[in-house]
Amino acid sequence: MRRPSWKLSSWALMGTFAAGCGASHSHVTWSEDAPHPKEEVFVARPPPEPPAPSPTSDPKAFAARYANPAVCEAAARRLQGASRDEAWDGLKACIEHTPFTQLNALLGRAWAQDLSVRPEGAKLIARVVAQRGGSVTGELRYLQEKQIPIFSLASAMDRPDTYKGRYVLLRAQVADQRSEGERSTVWLVEQALSSVQTDEVVGHGERIDSVTSYSGDLAGQSVLTGPGRVGGTVSTSERSGRNTTRRFVENISDETGREALGRLASADPFLETRRDYVILARFDGVRLTSGGAETDDEAPRIPVLTIVSYHAPQALVVY
Repeated sequence: MRRPSWKLSSWALMGTFAAGCGASHSHVTWSEDAPHPKEEVFVARPPPEPPAPSPTSDPKAFAARYANPAVCEAAARRLQGASRDEAWDGLKACIEHTPFTQLNALLGRAWAQDLSVRPEGAKLIARVVAQRGGSVTGELRYLQEKQIPIFSLASAMDRPDTYKGRYVLLRAQVADQRSEGERSTVWLVEQALSSVQTDEVVGHGERIDSVTSYSGDLAGQSVLTGPGRVGGTVSTSERSGRNTTRRFVENISDETGREALGRLASADPFLETRRDYVILARFDGVRLTSGGAETDDEAPRIPVLTIVSYHAPQALVVY
């Protein structure tokens, strides 16, 4: 007797379920071994640096970006490749808004062309001389070595026809200032700078006193006096003292004996009397003082200057 065929189909169906279950377990195992997807990390970029201020539009901000005047001048020099006008504005910003004393850099090869053609070049030189302490005599010698056409008042007075119309640089005090109409005239007394050394006591003094005494007796006998004894005392004293001192070097301004008349476009209240200034001026020649005659070659004459700029010198002198 045959068994029903449905039993075979049931066994086949159960095998199918078993195979499906095994396939399902194999699929889970593969998913566990698969690498996890990488998580993307987004890092915020820092904001871009603001552009450097232009020395033409904001010279003070340009000079403030640099640690010292030498670095500022180097930054201005690098601008020459793009624009010599902007580079020159950068140099002016360094000189006018920092304690710039680098005269060697200013008179170097990099700025030689600008100094020869730009009218404000002489003003910048005068300003730097003042910021270096205003030792005009020594600075003029260096300017002569660099062939800079700025001269001394003494040279202009010796040969007025040769130096007429040229720049002179002097350290002077204003003795008097008078106005005639819109123009103003100042009486200038030239000054020379010299250094004086002084020693001042800055520490406590130390004093030592000592006294030493010696005494003794001497016994003996002589033919004339017979036996006897001689006694005495010897004393010495010593005194010493010590003070701590420090040497100071002080700059003193003395008159040279040369005077001049300086012309201004208008009265200037900031040009004070009895105060030293480094003055850049154009030499206009000499004129007779009151009471002199044109035919008298020995008549006293005084130089006449047109003041271009003036600057108060710094107290410390840079050599």
